[in-house]
Amino acid sequence: MSQPLIQWYPGHIAKAEKALAEQLKRVDVVIEVRDARIPIASAHPKMSIWTEGRSHLLVLNRLDMVSISHQKQLQKWFVNQGYEVFFTNAKDGEGIKALLKAAQLAGVGVNERRHGRGMLPRPVRAAVIGFPNVGKSALINRLLNRKVAPSSNRPGVTRQLRWIRISEAIELLDTPGNLPTLLGDQEAAIKLAICDDIGQAAYDSILIAAAAVDKFKEIGVKLQTKYGIGIENLSGMEYILAVAQSDRYNGDLKRVADLILYDFRRGRLGEIALEFPFINLD
Repeated sequence: MSQPLIQWYPGHIAKAEKALAEQLKRVDVVIEVRDARIPIASAHPKMSIWTEGRSHLLVLNRLDMVSISHQKQLQKWFVNQGYEVFFTNAKDGEGIKALLKAAQLAGVGVNERRHGRGMLPRPVRAAVIGFPNVGKSALINRLLNRKVAPSSNRPGVTRQLRWIRISEAIELLDTPGNLPTLLGDQEAAIKLAICDDIGQAAYDSILIAAAAVDKFKEIGVKLQTKYGIGIENLSGMEYILAVAQSDRYNGDLKRVADLILYDFRRGRLGEIALEFPFINLD
């Protein structure tokens, strides 16, 4: 039996999930953050449990990485699935005001119920949850309009649960990147790796870059202008080998693989979505 491309070990993950479940008892609103390029693969398999009995706001971050037409199709599809969805670019703050307003409104019912019981109002409590590196900390910094949550393009920068007061009206629970203890869907795991939404220790960059090129070929992305070689008649691994054999790279497969992944992750290959749930491509 061949070894899966993506592997991680459950060790501390179960402990982190237990701590999150305990804090969620205090939460009114769950702000789920996904990657707009892979809005299905970046859905945590336990999210339905974590959102049960709470308001659920779905954030598709990195809107700058997908086309406007793709955003519109995703918006329509997710609304039809019953989600309240918001597109954001946490790097520049686009979409943040609408999300903050929705989070505050989602908690209005909490204080209405408290008032009915003769209790004083309190701030709405919202948790920001999602896979590593989907932009949770950058999103929190934008919601606060100041930097209090460490933000980086490296997965796993946030290490512990903590509450942050946004205003008199709302408190946010910042959570570490939420990896599942098990992820049986290798196709989803590969997409998470391509998009840098899981730690690099979980995969081999050459194999993931090859999988990325295969995906680019499937959805019609052209690479010849960028790397001097077309992908039409090559597999992903054959493509990396071909580019590596050019004079510029001296046979260094890892250098080529890392470059392809870097270029995709930084948007240098254009606006590229890897999932199209509205046309059942995957």
